[in-house]
Amino acid sequence: MTSPGKKSNFVRQGDHHLLRELDHDPYHSKVKLKEPTVCPECNAVYHKGRWSWDKAPADAHATLCPACLRIKDKVPAGFLTIRGDFIQEHETEITSLVNNIEKREKQEHPLKRIMGCEAGADCVVYSFTDAHLARGVGEALQHAYKGELDYEYTNEDIMLRVNWSR
Repeated sequence: MTSPGKKSNFVRQGDHHLLRELDHDPYHSKVKLKEPTVCPECNAVYHKGRWSWDKAPADAHATLCPACLRIKDKVPAGFLTIRGDFIQEHETEITSLVNNIEKREKQEHPLKRIMGCEAGADCVVYSFTDAHLARGVGEALQHAYKGELDYEYTNEDIMLRVNWSR
């Protein structure tokens, strides 16, 4: 988290902590896209200032959405590292939890996706196209299974690292 006297990268809103959006994130468009625009990879549609799963009109402009661009460039916005004996004992339930959260979030927010998952000898690391999704999955693991949860948001990398262990 943050140490005393250090500026937090999170904004408190009710019972939730939201990441501050950074102006220098290269995957946030600096110019307003022409509307409507469709992503040729995933078919998400940009309309009225946001990406959605609406049907694209025939005359839509085409450009990669930020999520598909991150996937193409292999540049995640967030990582979740899961450590401990608990994951080996409950791998199926944890995988289901992660996938269900991504599915639910992606329905409303097309830019929130899992990019990949790598299993090591003592951990599993998920990569995400959206830092909020990485944080949300970490919080869901904490809520469901307790354990230790930690966040590290790095301005240099413009990404969030979430660590959960039990």
